[in-house]
Amino acid sequence: MNIPNSLTLGRIVLVPLVVWLIITDEMLAAFFVFLLAGASDAADGFLAKRYGWRTELGAYLDPIADKALLGSIYVTLGLAGYLPAWLVIAVVSRDILIVGAVVLSWMLSRPLNMQPLLISKINTFSQILLAGLVLAELGLGLGLNRLVEVLILVTGTLTIVSAAAYFWTWLKLMASYEPAPEPPPRRRKSVNHGAPRTRVRAS
Repeated sequence: MNIPNSLTLGRIVLVPLVVWLIITDEMLAAFFVFLLAGASDAADGFLAKRYGWRTELGAYLDPIADKALLGSIYVTLGLAGYLPAWLVIAVVSRDILIVGAVVLSWMLSRPLNMQPLLISKINTFSQILLAGLVLAELGLGLGLNRLVEVLILVTGTLTIVSAAAYFWTWLKLMASYEPAPEPPPRRRKSVNHGAPRTRVRAS
């Protein structure tokens, strides 16, 4: 456990808080908590790279924290009527598709190392921007409804394209997967108990 992993765990702890703030219509407070979560995400990434504090635990925790935060915000905003249902379904279904594909690969004894795609990074940025913009609009009343509507369409399109790209990449990796060759069987060494005895017949 180091500082980046502690920040990541703190971001996970913020998930129920931001959900509760949205449910209770405390949008301004939810917006600032969302900014705090984003700052912690940037901080743990910087510290892990700057000081070499990368760990296997952090490699699993960081995406879990990001998905938990974004997914919870999208579902809560969707249930409150601030985001369209089709967008929430697309965002949640994409995450379920990716996790399901990885789990299925392990169940089939075909573990795959799928690197993040460029379209996925763009999609994640768009999802973060949309969530922050909606919370800011609800909390501060900036009059950016038109921009929010455009960003909803952009984010929805990127989410669908990203899911299709991941699914296609997964199919190609599964089709080209070659298991490691089994080691050849070991030959049992014969044990030499000495030269055969020669019988000498008496004349």
